[in-house]
Amino acid sequence: MSRIALVDDDRNILTSVQITLEAEGFDVETYADGQQALDAFNKRLPDMAVLDIKMPRMDGMDLLQRLRQKTTMPVIFLTSKDDEIDEVLGLRMGADDYVKKPFSQRLLVERIRALLRRQDAISGDHVEETEETKTLVRGDLSMDPLRHAVKWKGKDVSLTVTEFLLLQALAQRPGFVKSRDQLMDVAYDDQVYVDDRTIDSHIKRLRKKMRTADDEFSAIETLYGIGYRYNEE
Repeated sequence: MSRIALVDDDRNILTSVQITLEAEGFDVETYADGQQALDAFNKRLPDMAVLDIKMPRMDGMDLLQRLRQKTTMPVIFLTSKDDEIDEVLGLRMGADDYVKKPFSQRLLVERIRALLRRQDAISGDHVEETEETKTLVRGDLSMDPLRHAVKWKGKDVSLTVTEFLLLQALAQRPGFVKSRDQLMDVAYDDQVYVDDRTIDSHIKRLRKKMRTADDEFSAIETLYGIGYRYNEE
């Protein structure tokens, strides 16, 4: 049973979403602000967190930043319809997805399940080795899907689920262009719609993380108006 943490200062949202998720078979923990959640996470991390952005004591952005210092667990942001800047900033900081308020609880369930499926697909300990799961080596890059491990020039790089899948899709076929639509298909469930800006934000954050291992990293090339490709160095 997957453990989902809900963090929101709106008690009605916490209660209604908790009831829905528990009915779907999830183990749910609720927190009224970011500091309360962080205190609990320091003792035991959930399998996924769903965070509101605007909260007292510690907001969702601050909580996400602290989480990304220690874990790559999937994170979904809850945003208001006017929080477009916050959405982009949240994705660049390491969120895997966002859902706008007011939202369909069925949509939220679908996005949670999609992220957990992706997490299982790249971190399962008992997955049969296939072309999708065996270690991928492209020049200075090494990716181990079964351990969710990435190395660049021998240095570990910590990626979220979404970042890992995007890098894997690009590196599997060096020199070939992947359109944003193709990358959306790789990184998201068919029932989840995201726009081009979301993919661009993930790629920007992915590049930034790779440059923590090598400030001259340039293997991911942008082809404006077309998409992205991986150039083996």
